[in-house]
Amino acid sequence: MGAMNAAPPTIEAIREQLASVLDPEIKKPITELGMVRSIDVDDEGHVTVGIDLTTAGCPLKDTITGDVVEAVRKVEGAASCKVEMGVMSEEQKKELRTKLRGGVPEPEIPFTKPGNLTRVYAVTSGKGGVGKSSVTANLAAAMADQGLKVGVVDADIYGFSIPRMLGVTHAPQKIDDMIVPPIANGVKVISIGMFVPDNSAVVWRGPMLHRAVQQFLGDVYWGDLDVLLLDLPPGTGDVAISVGQLLPNAEILVVTTPQAAAAEVAERAGSIAGQTRQYVVGVVENMSWLEQADGSRLELFGSGGGETVAERLTTILGYPVELKSKVPIDTGVADGGDSGEPIVLANPESPAAKALTDLAHSLGHRARGLAGRSLGLSPR
Repeated sequence: MGAMNAAPPTIEAIREQLASVLDPEIKKPITELGMVRSIDVDDEGHVTVGIDLTTAGCPLKDTITGDVVEAVRKVEGAASCKVEMGVMSEEQKKELRTKLRGGVPEPEIPFTKPGNLTRVYAVTSGKGGVGKSSVTANLAAAMADQGLKVGVVDADIYGFSIPRMLGVTHAPQKIDDMIVPPIANGVKVISIGMFVPDNSAVVWRGPMLHRAVQQFLGDVYWGDLDVLLLDLPPGTGDVAISVGQLLPNAEILVVTTPQAAAAEVAERAGSIAGQTRQYVVGVVENMSWLEQADGSRLELFGSGGGETVAERLTTILGYPVELKSKVPIDTGVADGGDSGEPIVLANPESPAAKALTDLAHSLGHRARGLAGRSLGLSPR
């Protein structure tokens, strides 16, 4: 705190310093979000800051309290800081929702708006068990580690696993009908698993699945993302069709294993892009080989699956589909999925981590096209 004999700070000085405090999940200054209810300073420089949270049970209120105290500590003349927590009124929450949506009160899917620059990748597979979710989680963590702003939609409604894999430790904030996703390993995450009690099974049919995906895209406050990843359920069912309808600009990344049987069903998952008019950005062959101590490679699941899928999709879709990466088997991938620390962060020098990190860089830093972008021209 400032020196005891200094003049007490002004309210303006305190507010200016509080502008450096960001909401841990919305990532905007608490002053800008209308969270600073009041600032009081007595003659001896003791500061009391009133903070209004979006919900009384906000899991990050201790973090916000600590950040506020730390910010006030830097103001000359502040002898102490006390934080008094409150809850936003309905009118405050309405104003916040409108502000976060850029002045648009009704929910809409931001990723399909003209001028939106977020790259959207839907990660799919023909069958379960090929490591699609592990690839998604590691790509997200690697992209975030490379400085990108990343979000993940766990659209595998029946087999949700992304929250555990990315180390999500608390539930989303809810501001009436707006959802603020939790952040783990630098990645914003939303999953149906955050809304069902005690790991319960989800028993839904087509219309409810469509509405769930729609809410994840339109009711969640994603902010400004560089990349959005969707972990789709395996196969060509309702969710894949809904994503095609809701996000026609999404690019498809197909995950397979070297096995011939896996390659055949992965081909079907990729070929749905021809019907939804989405672009297949490439194929990932997961569990390609097990590296031995002597440097040799043991191909436990055969070989050639990734190349086969890429070649067949090239023929079916009429444009080159590239085999983007071969990811070797590594027990650290499964360990990271269980612990919530993806292998790209836990053991970045391992062969699997390097393959996934290179893939993340390739996808995250691709040049953007001009479709949907304003050229800044106007008629004279």
